[in-house]
Amino acid sequence: MKKLLFMLILLVAAASLFSGCADNNKLSAEQPTTITIWHVYGNQTKSPLNDAIAEFNATEGKKQGVAVKITSLTNSTAIDKALIASANKEPGFAPMPNLFTAYPRLLNSIDNKLFLDWSKYFTQEELAAYNQDFLREGYEGKALFVLPLAKSTDVLFVNKTLFDRFAAATGATLEQMRDFDQIFELCRRYHAWSGGRDMFQINEYYHYFHINMASFGKAFVQNDTANTQDPVFARIFLPMAKAAIAGGLCVEKGYASDRWVTAAIISNVGSSAGVLYNRDYVIYGNNKKENVTNICLPYPGFLAAGGKPMFPHRGVGLFARKSENEKENLAAAVFAKWIGQKTHNLQFATNIGYLPVNEQALKELLANPRNITSPKHRQLYESQKLAADEYTYLYLPRSKNVSKIQFKTENVTRRILADAQQEYRQLVQSGADPEQTCNELAQKSLRLVQQALQ
Repeated sequence: MKKLLFMLILLVAAASLFSGCADNNKLSAEQPTTITIWHVYGNQTKSPLNDAIAEFNATEGKKQGVAVKITSLTNSTAIDKALIASANKEPGFAPMPNLFTAYPRLLNSIDNKLFLDWSKYFTQEELAAYNQDFLREGYEGKALFVLPLAKSTDVLFVNKTLFDRFAAATGATLEQMRDFDQIFELCRRYHAWSGGRDMFQINEYYHYFHINMASFGKAFVQNDTANTQDPVFARIFLPMAKAAIAGGLCVEKGYASDRWVTAAIISNVGSSAGVLYNRDYVIYGNNKKENVTNICLPYPGFLAAGGKPMFPHRGVGLFARKSENEKENLAAAVFAKWIGQKTHNLQFATNIGYLPVNEQALKELLANPRNITSPKHRQLYESQKLAADEYTYLYLPRSKNVSKIQFKTENVTRRILADAQQEYRQLVQSGADPEQTCNELAQKSLRLVQQALQ
């Protein structure tokens, strides 16, 4: 009898112990769990994500016992450096927050064991609510370390007012601006028609190579090196190089928005986030100001040559540090699920001029872009609507040396094309045949870029 009583006491004690452990891993509105976040969206006084966090804390967070505290707001490069320093316990490092926004490239710099695997905290149904092209980027094997928050893409910006004048005089059409081969031909025609001005600029050559090689089924970054020996690279490089060398494609340093206001260019491809930086006016050399109409068009491609239309997508995602305190992991998941829901994600993404990552929110936005109050954001979403059914979303490659490859690609390509342009002008002034000289210098530029990026 004593033995039986002793066993019952042990069972009751064990049950109480396990019950206590279970309770310790449950969130409680009476005893809220506070988690920290570092992010990149805006500044402390005006930030769409700050606003979303405040709303979460006052609603779902309060209900479930979760409070999100913003402890750092800066740029992605600074966050990367701070996170790497924290992971390596470098002198003066700051403790890693529970949540942080960063590009998926961070997975190549920090031991992934430090990160929370979101797939263990989301159901398959919850993950299915995301656009799968956006979600796919965050996986490392079967583990999901990065949740998408909002995505920018690349688009074609056109100063329609000035383009229409060029079109009226030469027969050029906006439809031709859908195809890179035709754009580069128009560059040379515009250069001649305008008395030597540039028509077009590519903000990032790395993205140009990546997107257009992918459209032909090839990868620009392969085995952690630039794949410049593939014939597809030459196919997309040479027409671009000829437009730069003979004139019409800007090869100077800096972003297109810097030249937009002086009409030094009238079109460019670049991040959709740049929609806010293209002014609705131009100021000429004589200080004369003219109001203009700007439009956004889908990212061009080598469509006539068989390239598939593609949208690149980019943007930081949401990481979580894997905490020994399970309540903090659960709290991180509560916030992540909330910000990814249709209503909240649509509001957050459109406030910053990005695409929502919730599939239903994305479909709703592209079906009704006229509901957006900001004229600039509205035209951006209308350009996405034009191509939503035929385009594929493509994420940027992730490898150990990809940042170095990108930096080198930009500098090498721009420098070699600028040198070739100067050489072309000197040779033509000396009596050389323009077309033959352009072709020879384009081939020479190709070889130099291939050698430099090996």
